[in-house]
Amino acid sequence: MSTESNIVVETRNLTKVYRDFWGRQKVRALKALDLEIHRGEVFGLLGPNGSGKTTTIKLLLGLLFPTSGDIFVLGKSATDVAKNEKIGYLPEESYLYRFLNAEETLDFYGRLFNMSGAVRRQRIAQLISMVGLESARKRQLREYSKGMSRRIGLAQALINDPDLILLDEPTSGLDPIGTRNMKDLILDLKRQGKTVIMSSHLLADVQDVCDRIGILYQGELKELGRVEDLLKVANEIEIRVSGLSENAKNQIVKIIEEDKAQLIYSGNPATTLEDLFLRIIEESEARPGRRVRGGGSSTTPTTDTRDVYSNNRPVNL
Repeated sequence: MSTESNIVVETRNLTKVYRDFWGRQKVRALKALDLEIHRGEVFGLLGPNGSGKTTTIKLLLGLLFPTSGDIFVLGKSATDVAKNEKIGYLPEESYLYRFLNAEETLDFYGRLFNMSGAVRRQRIAQLISMVGLESARKRQLREYSKGMSRRIGLAQALINDPDLILLDEPTSGLDPIGTRNMKDLILDLKRQGKTVIMSSHLLADVQDVCDRIGILYQGELKELGRVEDLLKVANEIEIRVSGLSENAKNQIVKIIEEDKAQLIYSGNPATTLEDLFLRIIEESEARPGRRVRGGGSSTTPTTDTRDVYSNNRPVNL
């Protein structure tokens, strides 16, 4: 493995082939994957179903063995089970004991890591607060909604205070509010200096939280880079202003025409459907019985403006 201390995951020519009973090649799930993931970043594995995302995560965990190639995780071979003490894993489907409550669930997993009673109690209280389940800490998991189940699943993945967190479809099946909560939790983990690898086919979720992404298709890495660089349109320029008079706008349009450039779009920026939905819910909760009208309301957004306008289409000049 590379000696650079900031590299948490490294794969070299990683290949996984599934074979049938007779040893014949059935599916090539991963082909010659070369990848480096750095400490403190949120990395997104993108791709359609069957592209090799879950296979990659299972290879990193040592749940599967590669057909060929090398994997290094936290400075150790992926086959070294000792490394898993510093890894947290949220599978696409969390198989938790439905008759335990949140505290009992986290206590059970804390015992698997040989944590002392005092440390377990501290971590349980901290994680339940972090995922927003204080009011449901004594309820059995069978009574949890999908969103609550994903949150306690994330808390379980964090019980050992891992350096590397692997999330397989973390927002799968969540409503817009649950999705926003999960994304906020992922960003909070990044602020704590954790390294997060999330697998998803939901492009908007990955765009909102990831620093870099890798796009897999039929087991091959097709694209790799920083999100802002991959999304940048090189031959277009954006200029965003507020309070522009009609006269000034006309002058700008005239300058564009004189320069023989093409005006692609001119108009008011739009928020995202997710933010519109969340704003209406929040305003309705703040003022019960009041009907919220108009998507173009000038109401001050209740979320960070960098999030609200992350997918806007502003004036392009």
